[in-house]
Amino acid sequence: MNTLFSLQGRIALVTGGSRGIGRMIAAGFLQQGARVYISARKAEACDATAAELSGLGECISLPADVSTAEGVAALVGALAARESRLDILVNNAGAAWGAPFDEFPEKGWDKVVDLNMKTPFFLTQALHGMLKAGAAARPAKVINIASIDGQTVNPLETYSYAASKAGLIHLSKRMALRLIEDGIVVNAICPGAFASEMNKDARDHGEAVAARIPARRVGVDDDMAAAAIYLASRAGDYVVGTTLTVDGGVNLVR
Repeated sequence: MNTLFSLQGRIALVTGGSRGIGRMIAAGFLQQGARVYISARKAEACDATAAELSGLGECISLPADVSTAEGVAALVGALAARESRLDILVNNAGAAWGAPFDEFPEKGWDKVVDLNMKTPFFLTQALHGMLKAGAAARPAKVINIASIDGQTVNPLETYSYAASKAGLIHLSKRMALRLIEDGIVVNAICPGAFASEMNKDARDHGEAVAARIPARRVGVDDDMAAAAIYLASRAGDYVVGTTLTVDGGVNLVR
């Protein structure tokens, strides 16, 4: 039991790791002993976060724009130049777009669906070899960060975001069924309200948001870190293709 949730000696990559949920997960992994690579589109922000998180353990910045095939290839190349294997991949990089139905633009569809749903597939595909190498000793892990907006309907008109996250939930199950053959365990996490740049409402109006949550609070860093650590550690080895909802009960009242 003392090592059930340990990530000692494990190598992890967290996309979108410079802020928000990605940063929460990266910090948690570091505290459990993992060597963590974080990636983000903005190099300066990625470098700064890695420097800050290095107080918790070994955190390395690998800036990349994973919304493009070229960016995915660059990130994989940069990681492969440093490591021969990967034990944990967290597909967290994402985007959102809101607009009224009659005005919703195609670019607001393509940008969001490509990054939120297509990128997790193709980045995992590109890292398949390194994940299989990581799985040689014990199961490797892929954690796709979806959203409760992919499970229940948000009143906001974020059409492509909701569709992409619902798609990612089902994609995670399909990927799980295939990749378990290689000792790679795939699951999804659906966060609710966490204060972040993506969820400015929870960040800037926390009390009002908390009043709509059965748990009567917004999520904090440790809530998200704990969920990811559970799935990434030995504790989650037999949890395959599931969706872990971390929302304080919001889905029960929507």
